[in-house]
Amino acid sequence: MSPYILAIDQGTTGTTSLIVRADASGLAIVGRHTVEFQQHFPKPSWVEHDLNEIWRSTEQAIKGALEAARLAAKELAAIGITNQRETTGVWDKNGEPAHRAIVWQDRRTAERCMALREAGHSGLVKARTGLVLDPYFSGTKLGWLLDNVAGLREQAGAGKLLFGTIDTWLTWKLSGGAAHVTDASNASRTLLYDIHKQAWDDELCALFGNIPMGLLPEVRDSSGIMGKTRGLGVLPDGIPIAGIAGDQQAALFGQACFSTGNAKCTYGTGAFALVNTGRKAVTSEHGLLTTIAWRLGGETTYALEGSTFIAGAIVQWLRDGLGFFASSQEIETLARTVDDTGGVVLIPALTGLGAPHWRPEARGAIFGLTRGTTRAHIARAALEGIALQIHDLLGAMRADSKQPLTVLRVDGGASANSLLMQFQADVLGVEIHRPQVLETTAFGAACLAGLGVGMFSDLGEVARAWRLERSFAPSMSAAVVHEHVTRWQAALGKV
Repeated sequence: MSPYILAIDQGTTGTTSLIVRADASGLAIVGRHTVEFQQHFPKPSWVEHDLNEIWRSTEQAIKGALEAARLAAKELAAIGITNQRETTGVWDKNGEPAHRAIVWQDRRTAERCMALREAGHSGLVKARTGLVLDPYFSGTKLGWLLDNVAGLREQAGAGKLLFGTIDTWLTWKLSGGAAHVTDASNASRTLLYDIHKQAWDDELCALFGNIPMGLLPEVRDSSGIMGKTRGLGVLPDGIPIAGIAGDQQAALFGQACFSTGNAKCTYGTGAFALVNTGRKAVTSEHGLLTTIAWRLGGETTYALEGSTFIAGAIVQWLRDGLGFFASSQEIETLARTVDDTGGVVLIPALTGLGAPHWRPEARGAIFGLTRGTTRAHIARAALEGIALQIHDLLGAMRADSKQPLTVLRVDGGASANSLLMQFQADVLGVEIHRPQVLETTAFGAACLAGLGVGMFSDLGEVARAWRLERSFAPSMSAAVVHEHVTRWQAALGKV
């Protein structure tokens, strides 16, 4: 079998394709290409993507990655897909999008979610899906499309349309329209899927706008052959699409967090932490989501998930909004010019506070400014603010899972910042492990695909492909940690 896997990482602002080689020394990225695509903002708080633009970016990214790897497409053994979750698309059976996709960031259905909460449906939704009633998820987005796009409900009722998250759209296009499928991790983010019965739920479909069940894709395991390429210009026929997972679940898999209690945090624009809860779907009492991590061989692994809306984005704001530095990487150098924040606390709530606080009305703030405050103090406070948000998030996870946390595996762009990672280890009191490959979302998709075609025999072989780049051990005294957390909590109470 060829050792090469194509991993497609379809994100919110662009599509990245990676060529991953699997051999005795582990997995290595040998080719990479990213293509950005347009964001559409038809009204305030509305965010849309053109499905055809996403597909074109995928074709271009595949071509560019193959060229970068100097690899012929026929040498690919499998394709893995990971994707922005919750983004909602509808297309006809000829492959023509019925409307632009509604992106996970879109808030147009906020009033609908509020009405459902006031009508007392929150308990039912949480019990069956593990989620909260929020426009973040797909259910109300799909209902909105059916109710507001002329002729869509009639076409849906006649069986002429298909719904899918972005993984479903890409698999449908890659297979030449032969496969209308998703995996359990993506299905669990729609508000329409019972994560305990492992099935689309007719009562939830009715609740979110009388959604015809025939619109919905078949739910498959996260690893296994979902379809094969057909009729493409960029790839030959017959390459198996063998792994699919939503981006954060793929990162958990790519971090080899296969045992109960294993946890990872991805530091991107926001930060997403997940802890593996094994075969048990743990109900959160502390503002977290219960989600499917993956399903393999018909057996489901669950996770608790929490997200903070702003992580790396606060660094981008200091760069672009305040002009503190020219590139985001410079923040570490600037922050290291001071020993501490000089009493400054920065709350990075530029778009509200996510889990476990769930305070959408909160706004960012800087406290403790004096005449002696410099750019360096604010930069250091920004990094500490990211880490203290994760401190709150992981505290909720510990309480819900009742599992001790001894190691946190990290990835994403901001995890390259060693000052941030050391402070994170200090305030959490756990060791931080940073892998050699920070693109663990795509790495996870590649691992799922490799498992799906027999390139790996079991999870043990996948785990051995993971490589540590650096660890960060806690070194701060309990008293100093307490000072940081107390100051942080006092500032939170003021926003």
